[in-house]
Amino acid sequence: MNDWNGAGLETFHEVPPKYYQKPMPTLLAECRETKKKLGDDLLILAHHYQQDDTYSLADHSGDSLKLAQIAADSKAKYIVFCGVHFMVESADILTRDDQIAILPALTAGCSMADMADMDQIEDCWEHVMEVTENETMIPVTYINSAASLKAFVAKKGGVVCTSSNSAKILTWAFSKGKRVFFFPDQHLGRNTAKAMGIPKEQMALWDRAKDDGGLSAQQIRQSKILLWDGYCSVHQRFSAEQIRQVRQRIPGVQVMVHPECTEETVDAADFSGSTSAILNKVREAKPGTKWAIGTEINMVHRMAKELKAAPHHKYIEVLNPNVCICSTMYRNHPAHVAYILDGLSQGKVMNQILVEPETARLARQALQGMLELSR
Repeated sequence: MNDWNGAGLETFHEVPPKYYQKPMPTLLAECRETKKKLGDDLLILAHHYQQDDTYSLADHSGDSLKLAQIAADSKAKYIVFCGVHFMVESADILTRDDQIAILPALTAGCSMADMADMDQIEDCWEHVMEVTENETMIPVTYINSAASLKAFVAKKGGVVCTSSNSAKILTWAFSKGKRVFFFPDQHLGRNTAKAMGIPKEQMALWDRAKDDGGLSAQQIRQSKILLWDGYCSVHQRFSAEQIRQVRQRIPGVQVMVHPECTEETVDAADFSGSTSAILNKVREAKPGTKWAIGTEINMVHRMAKELKAAPHHKYIEVLNPNVCICSTMYRNHPAHVAYILDGLSQGKVMNQILVEPETARLARQALQGMLELSR
């Protein structure tokens, strides 16, 4: 498991039962009243995958790239980030020293981010360098990773990417080195590289459970991109078979999935893209179109509600008939937000995410490199 770099359990505060016991309308109304009292000192951010009630409290919503940019540009004293741990780390890294980044529920982590830790990544790097006799390799870490890994890529000449800008970042990385080391999400790396024309035989998958990643020296040497074997538990649940079934059931349906889905699922879909790309694609589509979307269910349900009415008249459903929530992000209940806001209104900061200064300096370098390459 990753070291959460200063967010330790000593900062954890149990939410008193009285918050959970309040009716939801009362809880939300109290949050909004406290927001007014805090005024410009407070900024609440929410990722697209956040549950609806918590999402309704946000000043801004978006994907990881958009929210990283909003955090970087914000003048608010308190950034209450309704997302998961790595997102709030990024907010702390990109904001000024006098700003405070807060995660309402410290248990809101990311299973994908936890699939890569510093020791494993360093062991892989050293082995590949030895096998390839120090051929230039550019590391790219998906934003869904710990701050320590963002710092690692900065030290090795790499940057961060998101699902919005992965093609831009990989294009840059391929121009700088013989090989790219992409982690922790294998599927985003594979799908992006494939779309760029990288053949399958030049993609090597490092299995963290096996000695030397389960790869021969020849497989490593012939690789153009080395993929880590991490994945998103939500997007793993969408399949090419589900796409076949929805096409059979809904004539004329268009299917769009997130690039964290498997290669087979992305290949079977009509389109793939980040959460923002999915939203924009469907919003800009012609009225009367039908869509099956392969991403987190809270976001899809909000899209369906927004776009079913005039003048859109679009039909939207989630691709997987079973529930696909981001269970860790879901832990940011309005009760957590209310408790955090009440504390701030009394001058008490709880659940601050504070990245160690040297780690933050290097991680900021990697994140700012991403932002510059994404302009």
